[in-house]
Amino acid sequence: MIERLLEAERDLAVGLVDRAESIYRVLAESDPRNAVAVVGLARCALERGNERGAYDLAVRALSIDPDEAAALRMEARLSEVLATRGTPVERPAFVREPAHGGIDVDTGGGSEPHVGGTLATAADEPQGARRGLLRRMLGRR
Repeated sequence: MIERLLEAERDLAVGLVDRAESIYRVLAESDPRNAVAVVGLARCALERGNERGAYDLAVRALSIDPDEAAALRMEARLSEVLATRGTPVERPAFVREPAHGGIDVDTGGGSEPHVGGTLATAADEPQGARRGLLRRMLGRR
């Protein structure tokens, strides 16, 4: 399975969105608890300009694994983008941003684990992916 995820990642990185999406979809269908594959589907949706679909998939990934860092960052950023564009989303109750800038995940079990740090910066991503994502997210106002 790891090999297939890496293959999909490579495909997405070079613009083969259909191939990447096909791999992620097969992995997500064969293992409905695979949050990484669902985040991959969200990234494919974002690559196609479907921000709302990407947001919904990020939330789905968080419902599977509330600690999935990529899904946390995507959900937080896309909720901001959608609100700025006039289509705010109702964020899930189990995800909220605390005053200190990190993201807390409420698991409902009484303790609230903290997912450390702040949202990812542009330096955290490969430059080519960063440029394309930023262009898509910031270019549609």
